[in-house]
Amino acid sequence: MKKLSRAVFLRILTISLFAHMMGSMASAQIKTFSSGPFEPTITSLSNYQVPEWFRDAKFGIWAHWGPQCEPEAGDWYARNMYIQGSKQYDLHLKRYGHPSKFGFKDVIHLWKAEHFDPGQLMALYKNAGAKYFVALANHHDNFDLWDSKYQPWNAVNMGPQKNLIGKWAEAAKKAGLRFGVSVHASSAWSWYEVTQLKDTSGAFKGVSYDGVMSKADGKGLWWEGYDPQDLYAQYGHKISKDVLNRRLAWQNPGDLPSAAYLHKFYDRVKDLVSRYEPDLVYFDDSHLPLYENDPSIGLNLAAGLYNKSIAKYGRNEAVINTKSLTDTEKKCFINDLEVGTERQLSNIPWQSDACIGAWHYKKDIEYKNAESVIHALIDVVSKNGNLLLSIPIRADGTIDDKEKEILKGIGAWLAINGEAIYGTRPWVRYGEGPSIADHVPDNAKGHMPLYRKAPYVAQDFRFTTKGKSLYAIAMARPSSGKLLIRSITALPGSASAIRISLLGSDKKLSFQQTAEGLEVMLPAAIPDQIAYTLRIDGYL
Repeated sequence: MKKLSRAVFLRILTISLFAHMMGSMASAQIKTFSSGPFEPTITSLSNYQVPEWFRDAKFGIWAHWGPQCEPEAGDWYARNMYIQGSKQYDLHLKRYGHPSKFGFKDVIHLWKAEHFDPGQLMALYKNAGAKYFVALANHHDNFDLWDSKYQPWNAVNMGPQKNLIGKWAEAAKKAGLRFGVSVHASSAWSWYEVTQLKDTSGAFKGVSYDGVMSKADGKGLWWEGYDPQDLYAQYGHKISKDVLNRRLAWQNPGDLPSAAYLHKFYDRVKDLVSRYEPDLVYFDDSHLPLYENDPSIGLNLAAGLYNKSIAKYGRNEAVINTKSLTDTEKKCFINDLEVGTERQLSNIPWQSDACIGAWHYKKDIEYKNAESVIHALIDVVSKNGNLLLSIPIRADGTIDDKEKEILKGIGAWLAINGEAIYGTRPWVRYGEGPSIADHVPDNAKGHMPLYRKAPYVAQDFRFTTKGKSLYAIAMARPSSGKLLIRSITALPGSASAIRISLLGSDKKLSFQQTAEGLEVMLPAAIPDQIAYTLRIDGYL
């Protein structure tokens, strides 16, 4: 969720090359927590092979849920509530009071997740067609959602007083879904610098926010015995001149993170992975977490996760999602595009992560509908990718009725057309039609927006394969009784060997090869669907 300046990119590139050339840069304190064939070097990690389960799964659902959902006011609440003049600051002032007296630590205290039923939610996700599930383990707010050994600010000690990750893991296993966790806390050091600020005007002008508080300030209060610095990770460090800049604040902290901060982050992730054994870990970081500060942290976490998976399964079944990877790093991890899709067919697996609304639950927001999600899924899969979709969860641990309808719509389409998605591999080209020409890359991110603004038409196709079957998915309902696939310019051998069917219909389809392409005649009545899948056998 961050963009890198040229200077920072060059600095990270230099570090990456040095780590690649010199091997592990691990300090005496940072060591791989599980021994095995993988060592904490790019050279060793380049031997990684993407697990077949991930390539087959294609669709996962993500619970991007934590204490920032308590106000139900959208993303980055724990940061924006400290920025005077922001909508979330104004809401916080009106609802809770001034952040010098009632900070995010106190919002955590209000969060109870009282109606959280992971089994019920997992059933909804599975019925929607998800094959893997990812739970938020911590966000930039630095709050751990398990019984963390190294972060006292966690969901067992306060707030819900429940081991949320443990409950998610148990529910996913029971439902037969692969389990993953997402980790975002590496950036708390810079993200939370705003907690040290003061109002610049008004009744509280010059009064510091609660990010300057210490353990001693909690005497007689609900958080007595806990140190706010363990949450806010400020410890009095210098504030960046870019503290209010949403993009630059990530890159230019007032002071570099301390060794204690770096090692604590490592210990927390090691604890998480060791206890809950996720098959997937999503790092909301460029390259690896804290890579620009100490490459050994991410490299050792990666090697440990892979080795632990080998010890468990006899082979490596683990997946690491992270962002902005170099070509060399893409041999080690799965590149993740946030709300984006590849420009072209990728020869290596990748993932797009997206949300139907705000990342953290927000009332009265307009969601992406099932049609938008299905179109995104089809496009991503045709390019050799997976889609990880966030369904926002309310503070109490439930999802709303609109979200349930969206999940139902996704599941209904996949129930008919899933064979063209699950277990497939890309064809020689990913698609055809007007949407190919007007997909304009987002130059800032290097990829294209996931959700297309213009509507798809029936001339837009996406292709997948499975075994000897080619699937041609028309992205909209045809206005005539036929579909023309221009990418198929000639049929091999005898046309009598070709069989074409429409998924969801038992009618036999006739076809003819023309100079323009393969023309397929459809039944007089076809079911109303978001997209229509032709299965072509005998062509490959």
